[in-house]
Amino acid sequence: MAKPILMKKSPFRARKISALFSLQAMSVPLSLSLLISGAGAEPREYYRVTVVDAETGRGVPLVELRTTNETSFVTDSNGIAAINDPELVGQKVYFSVKSHGYEYPKDGLGYAGIALPVTAGGRGEIKIKRLNIAERLYRITGAGIYRDSVLTGAPVPLKQPLMNGLVMGQDTVETEPYKGKLFWLWGDTGRFAYPLGNFKTSSATSLPPGQGGLDPSVGVDLTYWVDKEGFSQEMIPMKSNKPVWMGALFTLRDDKNQERLFGSYANVESDSVATEKGLAIFNDEKSIFEKLRAFDSVLAPTGHPFRIISGGQNYLYFDPFQRVIADYAHVLDGKAYQAFTPLVAGTRFDGAKTQLERNASGELVYGWKANTSKVDDNDVKKLVELGQMKADESPLQFRDIETDAPVDAHGASTYWNPYRKRWVQILSQAGGTSYLGEVWFAEADTPTGPWVYCRKIITHDKYTFYNPIQHPNFAEDGGRLIYLEGTYTNTYSGVSERTPRYDYNQIMYRLALDDPRLSLPVPVYRFKNQASYSLRDAVASGTKWKNIEAIPFFAVPPSAKSDGFVAIYAAGTKLQTEAKAGVKPLFYALPATVSKDSKVSPGVLPLFEYTQGNKRWYSVDANEKGAGVIRSESPLCRVWRNPSRVMALDWGAAADS
Repeated sequence: MAKPILMKKSPFRARKISALFSLQAMSVPLSLSLLISGAGAEPREYYRVTVVDAETGRGVPLVELRTTNETSFVTDSNGIAAINDPELVGQKVYFSVKSHGYEYPKDGLGYAGIALPVTAGGRGEIKIKRLNIAERLYRITGAGIYRDSVLTGAPVPLKQPLMNGLVMGQDTVETEPYKGKLFWLWGDTGRFAYPLGNFKTSSATSLPPGQGGLDPSVGVDLTYWVDKEGFSQEMIPMKSNKPVWMGALFTLRDDKNQERLFGSYANVESDSVATEKGLAIFNDEKSIFEKLRAFDSVLAPTGHPFRIISGGQNYLYFDPFQRVIADYAHVLDGKAYQAFTPLVAGTRFDGAKTQLERNASGELVYGWKANTSKVDDNDVKKLVELGQMKADESPLQFRDIETDAPVDAHGASTYWNPYRKRWVQILSQAGGTSYLGEVWFAEADTPTGPWVYCRKIITHDKYTFYNPIQHPNFAEDGGRLIYLEGTYTNTYSGVSERTPRYDYNQIMYRLALDDPRLSLPVPVYRFKNQASYSLRDAVASGTKWKNIEAIPFFAVPPSAKSDGFVAIYAAGTKLQTEAKAGVKPLFYALPATVSKDSKVSPGVLPLFEYTQGNKRWYSVDANEKGAGVIRSESPLCRVWRNPSRVMALDWGAAADS
């Protein structure tokens, strides 16, 4: 199979290209019973080694145990590896221990591993430290999810722990609640019977948690639509010899007032070019998607939709910068789709000929504009190179909270989080320490931003984990715990070795949003005329957002963990460290004095007080000038700079639950 080609990057959606050959299904008779007959049998005389998280005691999937003769074992979704190699049984065997985002302590000679007495029917345990903020839970798709557990007689949560839908691997997931179930959608799907599988979308359903479905911390029981051979069937059997990818699942009532399931589709060429984009609708009687209409407009459905109420109107947002009125007539009208963009309304991105809208002061005018191109990271870079805009005129300014280094977003999933009371985005990074294997957490006050500071939550050692998606239907404890998954594959990683069973499959993670490492700086707003300051809660509670003059800096919200921070209080237009009885901090900041051994991000700057007559303001610019302008000799504290000078805020957007 030819190596996939990387698509043009987008902050909100990317898909993996698979080799393009004849896509006619080719099959070899295969008995499913032969594959799973061992599930109920007595466990063979295997040595069971369980790798657990040292903090939680939970088994860790995807841990490699490698012997000194390069025999490799990879733990299943219970964290179990089954070993019965005859040359190993009865021996004390040294296993090196390695896992993406986890570590095992090294000995005095630098080896990370442990020697275990391998015996038939014996058991061993290895504790490893989690470095990732997100916790790896289990693999969702593919064969042998609980292979080693079955071999050693350990309990498993899935009805089909070894094989489901004859699926070997699946790329890029999308989910949507529909008629009492969760509807799942994947792209290219690998099979057992032949190297080429299903390239026209696969689907399954599962019961929601608490309604017959498994707890999301345990797993997901999928029921696939399958063909006569039992293999995951083509869900959009269009007359094309090219892959047909689907995404952007959403439900709406049709012109007959019936709830229907919709999704985007794209016919894709080998060079990553979509020859046709459009909207499909699910036929419940035939259990397939059917083409509804193609789009030749500037905008088309894409991404991971979420629902918004703005100005009393219901919208579908396909990502933070694209939306359409949420009714049947509008979703079918390509020209009704809107982009939050600085382009002149009704125009397309056109390189040097791109028309940007600016006001009388020369500032870019961002707003919702119908039938107008979005501007992604690549477009911004081109416009900056052409001298048509400045880098700080983009609302997408992702920065590593630790180093202030830019984070180039490649694919993302955005939803409102009731626990954080902000929009939470899970994004993958292009060009990180692994090219597409680093996943980050970010949050913003509005869907369109400001998107600035982010924290890495998942890392991979030269392996890819792309197209992450949140599962808001799995969120627990009021959104404190969220679930996310992505595609684990060696594609784009630069390594040829693939992880058996795991490669080209979906892996689920859980993220606790009360983790103090996720206490990220948020915007501090300055209001016109009165020069007072506020955070999101006060701004969003009324119409104060209309009076925002600037976002001069970022600071830590009072709801976050305060260890190591200094409380800053507001007294009229004055900011101070002195507390007043009954007054809560406006925000937290870093101490004005840098400790001797602390690592300082270039994005952290001293905050100075300025006065000019009766006017007072605060700035990270230590050299503001003007007649009668006086700067404080010492900074009040240290805060985080705002790398963007635009206020592309979508304050009218409220999550529609």
